[in-house]
Amino acid sequence: MVPADMPYWCYNVPEEQWPAECPDFLFNLSERDQKLVGTRDQDYERLTWLEVRKVIGMCTQVDTGAQLTRQEDNQLDRFVRVPSDLRRYFEYNAKLKKEHGSVMDYVVKERLKWPNQEAHSAVSFSDPATSSPPRVFSQWLTIAEDIKILYNDWPYGIDESIVHLVVWTKFDLPDDPETNELTSAMRQEIDDYVERTFCQAVPKENVRPIAKKCFDGEF
Repeated sequence: MVPADMPYWCYNVPEEQWPAECPDFLFNLSERDQKLVGTRDQDYERLTWLEVRKVIGMCTQVDTGAQLTRQEDNQLDRFVRVPSDLRRYFEYNAKLKKEHGSVMDYVVKERLKWPNQEAHSAVSFSDPATSSPPRVFSQWLTIAEDIKILYNDWPYGIDESIVHLVVWTKFDLPDDPETNELTSAMRQEIDDYVERTFCQAVPKENVRPIAKKCFDGEF
C-alpha cells in the first residue's frame, strides 16, 4: 500500500532506499513528469500496436475550397516511458550532462560516432543564396555517411514486442513555416525512405514512421 503523502521521487524505489529529499535529477520536473514518475509501474498500461498506430495517426488532405490543407492526427505526447524507466532516464541524462557536457555531445560522439557532423552536401535544401542547385532529400537519404539507424536506448512504454528504431540524420528536415510541420514533400521522402529501407523485410502495415527533431536533453 502506497502512503497517501508519499512524494513522487519515492515511487518504484524499495522503501529502504527512499531518499529523504528529492534527488537533483528529479528536481524541477514538469507537473506532467512528476505525475508520471509518481506512478506505480503496476498501474501503468503499455500502449498496444493498435494504440501506437492511432497515436501516430495518418495525415489526411482536407479540401478547404481554396486549397488542400493537411489535417494532423498526431498525439505524440502520449508516448511516455514506464515510470521506473522514466526515473532512470532522468538520472542517466543528468550523468551524461555531468560527464560529457551535454546529452547531444554524448549521442554524437559515443553513439553516432560522428567526428564530422557536416552533411556531404553543404547546400541547404531551401537556401536561395547558393548558385548550385539544391540537392533533393531523396539524394541525401541515400548517403550512408549522413544517416545512422540505432535502437532507441530508452524506448517508450509500448508493447515490448514493438521495436523502436531511430534514424539520425546530419541534416535538418524542412518545415513549412506556416505550420511548423514537415513539408508534404519531406513527408513523402521519409515514407519512401522507410519503405525501401525497412519494408523489404517487414510488412508495410507493421511499420510506422515518426519524424521528430531532437533537442539537447532528449534522445
